[in-house]
Amino acid sequence: MIVYGKNVIREAVFAKRKIFALYVDQKFNDQGFINFLNSHKVTYQVKTKNELFDISKVKGHQGIVARIEAYTYASLDMLKDQKDIQHVCILDGIEDPHNLGAILRTAEATQMSAIIIPKKQQVPLNATVAKVSSGAIEHVPVIEVSNVNQAMIQLKSWGFWIVGTDGHTDHTYEDLPKNVHLAVVLGNEGSGMRPLVRKNCDMLVKIPMLGKINSLNVSVAAALMMYKMIDA
Repeated sequence: MIVYGKNVIREAVFAKRKIFALYVDQKFNDQGFINFLNSHKVTYQVKTKNELFDISKVKGHQGIVARIEAYTYASLDMLKDQKDIQHVCILDGIEDPHNLGAILRTAEATQMSAIIIPKKQQVPLNATVAKVSSGAIEHVPVIEVSNVNQAMIQLKSWGFWIVGTDGHTDHTYEDLPKNVHLAVVLGNEGSGMRPLVRKNCDMLVKIPMLGKINSLNVSVAAALMMYKMIDA
């Protein structure tokens, strides 16, 4: 797959992801990054700006583009039989890659155990997600499941509390259960959680809204919930 941006490629190098080809703009002037590539024995080809656009199909490539081994998904079983408290986010159909990338970046900052996404009606791990995540995509396990509801039931059998986010409940994120395996569900940008997903939650909480706007961008809501989770 094709990725772009200095942070994405730096973290790919650190993660020892296979890089099949690396292309650098002929006017690229970040000598520190060139030294980084040389120190890790990463070879590259010099290309024009237009050639980089032809390869990446984006303008914001920061002068560096790579063809790398595709990102892979973790297994749900990685959350089984864990002694340490696990914190997980379940995304019920996030469609905007910028939102998923931002969620992964916060998930890395808060050391979430994993992000769970469905196979269908969900943006996959792609170049835009990688760029917006600023390289965090290399460090956060992403679990892809065929059925979110079945995954929730499985998590419950392993001792997880499943908490959905919903603006029409009396509980707030201050009421998150403490000292338990915890999975917080965030719904689609437009429609929120699907009815059956909501029904399968152990409890629902809301983020207090003090102004006149009654909703937050899902990546912002996810960030608030993740920081509350690690504080619980």
